[in-house]
Amino acid sequence: MRVDELIKKADYVLASTSSGGGSISISTVNNERFSEFRNASLSFIVNLYGENHPYFKDFNNRCARTYPSETRTGRGILNAIKSEIEQGWVNSLRNLISAEIFTDFMEMAEYLLEENYKDPAAVMIGSVLEEHLRQLCNKNGIDITVVKNGKEVHKKADLLNSELTKSEVYNKLDQKNVTALLDLRNKAAHGQYSEYTREQVELMLRNVMDFMSRNEI
Repeated sequence: MRVDELIKKADYVLASTSSGGGSISISTVNNERFSEFRNASLSFIVNLYGENHPYFKDFNNRCARTYPSETRTGRGILNAIKSEIEQGWVNSLRNLISAEIFTDFMEMAEYLLEENYKDPAAVMIGSVLEEHLRQLCNKNGIDITVVKNGKEVHKKADLLNSELTKSEVYNKLDQKNVTALLDLRNKAAHGQYSEYTREQVELMLRNVMDFMSRNEI
């Protein structure tokens, strides 16, 4: 679980504690280790809760300097988050919010189709599908980010689809269906409007709704 990795990073940071010279000895931790821990933790918290949540604000303000006490504070916040994840509070809240948002977007896509705006409808439906894949990964303990060149970036939808299948969250038939749906979304997003029809987008809408109902978050 990602939060466990971050808590271990905090311990790794604290292991680098050293005291400076001079008449007043001030303990600090390694700056590079601390920076990596802080940035990775902030990325994790904002993806999980959003930047307006008290956990994000508290971590950002109270784990900002290379003092051991501030690293311990950050570790304490992560332990609190871990407890919420293990007790299911995070998923319960996110499921309620996601269900409302997804319904709104799918209704909007349906309206766009009724008005013959197939292209923005396809992009919207595909975006809902991609977010649903991320939520499924969170539910099943699959990381949705990967570190590239020292930075944490979101995994692409095709990779999430593959990893969900490998973890047997759903079967290979669903995987192939999701791949086709994402391909249609990509065509719409890249302006390849002549390569699909309004009827195919209508079918896309029904398929995504069916997939989401069978693979609940």
